[in-house]
Parts: sequence; C-alpha cells; structure tokens
Amino acid sequence: MLDKMQPADFAQINVAYNRVFRPGRLSVGLVLPLEAYAVGAEPTLRDHLEAARKAENLGFASLWLRDVPFNVPSFGDAGQIFDPFVYLGALAAVTDRIALGTASVILPLRHPAHVAKAAASADVLSGGRLLLGVASGDRPEEYPAMNQSYDDRGARFRDSFDYIRAVGLDYPERESAQGTLSGGIDLLPKPHGTRLPMIITGGSQQSPDWVAQNGDGWMTYPRNATAQRQVIADYRRRGKEAGQPDKPVMQSLYIDVVADHAAPPRPIHLGFQSGTDFLRSYLREIETLGVNHVALNLRFNQAPIDTTLEHLADTVLPDFS
Repeated sequence: MLDKMQPADFAQINVAYNRVFRPGRLSVGLVLPLEAYAVGAEPTLRDHLEAARKAENLGFASLWLRDVPFNVPSFGDAGQIFDPFVYLGALAAVTDRIALGTASVILPLRHPAHVAKAAASADVLSGGRLLLGVASGDRPEEYPAMNQSYDDRGARFRDSFDYIRAVGLDYPERESAQGTLSGGIDLLPKPHGTRLPMIITGGSQQSPDWVAQNGDGWMTYPRNATAQRQVIADYRRRGKEAGQPDKPVMQSLYIDVVADHAAPPRPIHLGFQSGTDFLRSYLREIETLGVNHVALNLRFNQAPIDTTLEHLADTVLPDFS
C-alpha cells in the first residue's frame, strides 16, 4: 500500500516515487476513468471522484491520467475528458495517500513553463504525490490545431524536458527555443521533493541512450516475456553505462477480469481477459522481468467496475503491496 514506506535503492525524489517504485518489487495502479466504455465512445465519468476514493481505500498504489487535448475519432479514445492538471487538483483534494500520475503529458503541445508550474503545484498541493509521465505525442491531427508541427516534436520534447528540469532550480539561467531564462526571475512553487519525478513514455522520439540517461524512470507497453526482459535489461544497461543509478520501469496493461478465478487468458487490445489466477501469475512474471509498477486499464472490463476493484483488492493486491 502507498502509505507503507519500503526501503529502496532508487533515488529518493518525492513521496509517490519513493513508495510506488521499489527495486525487485511490483506495485499496482489504475488508469482513469474507472469505468468501461466502448471504442469511439466517451466515458460518462459518473461518480468518478467516489471511484478514486474507493481505489485509494482498497489499497491501489496509484491513479493515472492521460493528456488528450482533442477527441480524435479515428483514434477511438477520448481519455478521461478532463484536463490532467485540473483533474490532479480535484483528485488531490479528495484523496490522501494514493499516488497521482500523468500517462502522459504531451510536452510538444504545451509550453514547459506552464507544465512545470502546474505539475509543481499539483505535487505540493497533494503532499508530494505527483508522478509526471511525459511523452512526445502520437495523434498527428492535434498538432495543426495548435499550430505545431508533428515532425519536429522530438526536438521540442527534449527542449521542454530540459526546460522543466531547469526551472525546478532557483533563478535558473537557460537559453532555448522555448525562451530565455535570465537568472533574474524564478518559477514558483518548487516541487515538494528534490525535483519533479519525470517518467518518459516509450521512446518519445529520442534515442534509447537519451531516455535511459535523462528520465527518472521508463513507461513501456506489454510484450511477450522474452522481449520485455530484453528491452528492460537494455534500458538499465544503457543507464548504468552512462553512470546513472538504477531507475524504475512501469508498464500499462488492459484487463477484463471474469468471475471464474481459474479462467484462462484471451487476448484483448494491449492485454487480456482472464480470471485472477492468471492475472496474478502474469504480474509475478513481469515482476521477475524487472517491472516495478503496472497501471491496469479497465476500459474493456465487462463486469461491474466496483465489483472488479474489490475482487482485485481481495485476490491480487495482497501479493503486490
């Protein structure tokens, strides 16, 4: 559970990072909204704050928000509808312990000063519970709507990332395409901990070496066990060769939990339908592969979400708390 501090060899950054990410251990979080909805449909967000409180009370480690500026019909998913930073403020007000993460803020579509101020504000207001996942974006239609080019999003991501790091310091000096920080002004508030914990999603249009060296962790996707072991080992090898400390890896996973605990798996989009026996064995396996946190997405779950959350809390969380 999030309110139990565990010894850790990862860097100590803020409350959420220190508690959610533990070497050799897996923790379990959830992707919002906590409701099922079909491809192309919009979630209702009915009783969404009550669902967040329930997830915290049941012992889930984190809640993750997506950054989806526009509903792109061809993509088939409008996310949790609300702006992630506004939503982080609401969630911080109604929860006490659970980590609050973004998966992920699209840096090329926001000015980094606004990202840094909003993220630090959420971190301070929540008592250090923010995990800032960042990405370069994957919906080409959004870029012209904001008068931004898609092809150079990798360079803008990198520049924004460095800018956010810079303004976490006192009166920074930095010259970049995003603006000039002269050293005569400061951005407040400062993060609750030592810095904002920034988790890079996928490649984000960067080289594997840059990802391993610069992020505070890596957010990736489900793969078969052999491939996942290889990419995680490669990520950690690159960081070690660059003189970096060990860093956590997290993974997303769509699940559809059925009532029969022994039901075998059936593939669904980026995950599977199964009973909790297989889910528990799968989570144990990715823990051995080096995954430190999994964010479960219940969008395609067919059973009532409340029932599924309680079922997971009873049968799965005890192995990963």
